[in-house]
Amino acid sequence: MPRIQFWFEFASTYSYLSAMRIEELAVQHGVSVDWQPFLLGPIFAAQGWDNSPFNLYPAKGRYMWRDMERLSAQRGLPFKRPDPFPQNGLKAARMVLAIQDPVQKAAFVRAVYSAEFGNGLNISDDAVLGDCLSSVGLPVEALARTQDPAIKAALIEQTSTAQSKDLFGAPSFVVGDALYWGDDRLDDAIMMASTI
Repeated sequence: MPRIQFWFEFASTYSYLSAMRIEELAVQHGVSVDWQPFLLGPIFAAQGWDNSPFNLYPAKGRYMWRDMERLSAQRGLPFKRPDPFPQNGLKAARMVLAIQDPVQKAAFVRAVYSAEFGNGLNISDDAVLGDCLSSVGLPVEALARTQDPAIKAALIEQTSTAQSKDLFGAPSFVVGDALYWGDDRLDDAIMMASTI
């Protein structure tokens, strides 16, 4: 089956939009989704940024929040700006790597994004992540896996792999050797994947 790699960061607003629609699009085109969490912090740091570009460039940030409100409304998605922004998605990203079942993995990603951008909750809070785990049929105790040295190393490796693929933002979609960046390129990426 053709595959698309979905590279996402839990702090990324536009990754929320993609996470909530990628599977439906993929199924329509006979494409399988590989969920690939990574951290943008090291990538931004390499560019000399110590914060989200939406915070570093206020006009860009104001535009993004208006755009998120518009797009969420168009797609029937709840949207509430989380505080603080960007959120710390380290534990959530590690948890994704710890979940083996692909269906539960995808459901957990959507649950975290819904908590964060649908309800404005703080996803670095263990109680919030525990609720996300419960909502997809996983025990809250699974959250302990985020402290597993192997899982920590796996997330570091994920971010290194993202850098080696020249990813510079999220969401990013990789099809073969082709990179597509941004929620507005998801449809093109899916179409490309369906032809391989």
